Amino acid sequence: MTTARIAGAPISWGVCEVPGWGHQLTPERVLREMTEVGLVATEFGPDGFLPPDPSDMAAVLERQGLEAVGGFTPLLLHVPSHDPVPAVERLLASYKASDADTLVLSAISGADGYDSRPDLDETGWATLLANLDRLTEVAAAHDVVAVLHPHVGTMVENGDEVQRVLEGSSVSLCLDTGHLLIGGTDPAELTRQAPERIAHTHFKDVDLGLARQVQDGRRSYTEAVREGMYRPLGTGDVDFPAIVGHLRAQGYEGWYVLEQDTILTEEPTGEGPIADVHTSVENLRSVLRC
Repeated sequence: MTTARIAGAPISWGVCEVPGWGHQLTPERVLREMTEVGLVATEFGPDGFLPPDPSDMAAVLERQGLEAVGGFTPLLLHVPSHDPVPAVERLLASYKASDADTLVLSAISGADGYDSRPDLDETGWATLLANLDRLTEVAAAHDVVAVLHPHVGTMVENGDEVQRVLEGSSVSLCLDTGHLLIGGTDPAELTRQAPERIAHTHFKDVDLGLARQVQDGRRSYTEAVREGMYRPLGTGDVDFPAIVGHLRAQGYEGWYVLEQDTILTEEPTGEGPIADVHTSVENLRSVLRC
């Protein structure tokens, strides 16, 4: 049963919302290759990757035999004059049409990309935390679970910021093992400390050497991704057996979404990104069987 909850994300094929991120593969190829490696569901990907009409989107996924998980939704949450609720209300129509159940929120800085961010003052924090609670309620009214995705280059990146969200809001978390580790939080320890707050996962492995270069400013985040900071699951430095053990002890029944953020410079020759995804699928299945 648990193995059937392994899903994919288009970013593993280099499909990303950041302008100029890299070569973008077609939805047809990405979705076909997801099914080829045995994934049963996908996150939506950035705007424009799947059809904007909810019914058309649902039909595309159904033709590929994929369920819809939900999607990564970057939002400006810390600016008092900006209300994120109307945009989320419109987005949730897509969730109903495709039976998606997880809204993955990211507290973006307002700048393109994830290489830098401003400091957040007390007013900004109060606004962000209040918006997280509001969006949690909005999503729940649509039978969707809202989760916050701590993410490098956003307003919730490091360990202190994650703790502030846990203490100051009711929102659940997306356990992104890569972004947490790069931001200075041990994902296995966070899972041990607060498994009840984790409602969704993004499983990605990390080359800790490159991650430390991002932490100390020797590499930008984008440079490190281009150089292979994210690794196929089981070939980096994240302790997935411990994480899965803590989640199972809490009775976790959500998705395990495989993500290996990738930047492509051109149309791949040979297998392309599917080779790494296949490695991740097999290694995760091995962990889940233990």
